[in-house]
Amino acid sequence: MNLNLSAVAVRERAVTLFFILLLAAAGAYAFVMLGRAEDPNFTIKTLTVTTAWPGATAREMQDLVAEPLEKRLQELTWYDRVETTTRPGYAYMTVTLKDSTPPSVVQEEFYQARKKLGDEARNLPSGVLGTFVNDEYSDVSFALYALKAKGMPMRELARKAELIRQDLLHVPGVKKISILGERPEQIFVDFSYAKLATLGVSAQDIVAALQRQNTVMPAGSIDTRGPQVFIRVNGAYGSVQAIANTPIAAAGRMLKLSDIADVRRGYEDPPTYLIRSQGEPAIVLSVVMQEGWNGLTLGKALEARTAAVARTLPLGMTLDKVTDQAVNISSAVNEFMLKFAMALSVVLLISLLSMGWRVGIVVAAAVPLTLAVVFLIMLETGRFFDRITLGALILALGLLVDDAIIAIEVMVVKMEEGMDRIKAAAHAWSHTAAPMLSGTLVTVAGFLPVGFARSTAGEYAGNIFWVV
Repeated sequence: MNLNLSAVAVRERAVTLFFILLLAAAGAYAFVMLGRAEDPNFTIKTLTVTTAWPGATAREMQDLVAEPLEKRLQELTWYDRVETTTRPGYAYMTVTLKDSTPPSVVQEEFYQARKKLGDEARNLPSGVLGTFVNDEYSDVSFALYALKAKGMPMRELARKAELIRQDLLHVPGVKKISILGERPEQIFVDFSYAKLATLGVSAQDIVAALQRQNTVMPAGSIDTRGPQVFIRVNGAYGSVQAIANTPIAAAGRMLKLSDIADVRRGYEDPPTYLIRSQGEPAIVLSVVMQEGWNGLTLGKALEARTAAVARTLPLGMTLDKVTDQAVNISSAVNEFMLKFAMALSVVLLISLLSMGWRVGIVVAAAVPLTLAVVFLIMLETGRFFDRITLGALILALGLLVDDAIIAIEVMVVKMEEGMDRIKAAAHAWSHTAAPMLSGTLVTVAGFLPVGFARSTAGEYAGNIFWVV
């Protein structure tokens, strides 16, 4: 005898009610616990390699540096292509893996790339700096905060930004925080070649004196009956004044560097890049969210912590929010809830007007109960709310509403013809289950290529198939 779930559900009312309440509670729990993000996670299968060789021509960078590195990178299992840009003293390489690379092996491929580049770096010409590898392109900023203070030195602003970074790292859900826009400090030694020539000093003499003085080297150790005592000769500079006091030999006499040059502290000039917020120089803190975390929860936590930090800032210093993904996430979730409420209201209204209040409630309850099961499965499989899964849920609402109305209407018609509830439910199951399943499978089949695509597009949009 074939199992007829509709007949069993009507016959065992107490058990059915128990499972309805259990599913509703579990679905509500899953809805609260599911992570929320603006976009689904996907793997960026690209890394960049930077090398420098001061004094080399663009041709030398290509022939002696870039080409040997390219040959080693071509040994990667999932290698696709490398694009290289060279200019005098500099080479920049973009390495791309095949689009079909499984996400689970991408990090291993990046590790192998680092190993091969490290091995080949020993064979590069003397004086080559690098290789410097960057493969952290998957970290997307969840929120950006601009720290600024009119008239305050950049180094003071940078110190405060670091303190704020350390504070915000303790917020649950924060993966890492990067500081952007900090201008590197430099010590400038300005001198006149004419004055140096008069004193018999060359620029090379100044460079040599600075290199001799700014050294840290071991000088041995003293063995005692207790701990071993290490001796170190430390000539490293600790201040601008120490640099200014560097002795320079000139025509048989010793002069301070400050006697023949102007020593001052400054910033990289011209700067590599500048960040301005509302027209003022600023330092930006970029917050990255942990994978699968609830973006709305993190947004509220960051709002509270930054408000507390802002109250402790010195007079004239401000911490302003530039962007916040929590706003976009909230908008997407609210859009889904609005469409869900509209669908439920339309179904309930039509069912009440055409079939009565009892039937209307049953039809209306079928939609959230089905979604409750979906939320549970999403929670167990590591999926979360984003623009793809929410879009899939909105698409599925139409199927849920149609199927519920069809099943209930068939059952009502048979009851009006004289069948009892159990037989009417059994009839509705036996005559509508297969057609509705077929119709659903036809709809789902339209998303089948996306769900099983072994590509970045499939990784990004694949959940539209699994959720529907």
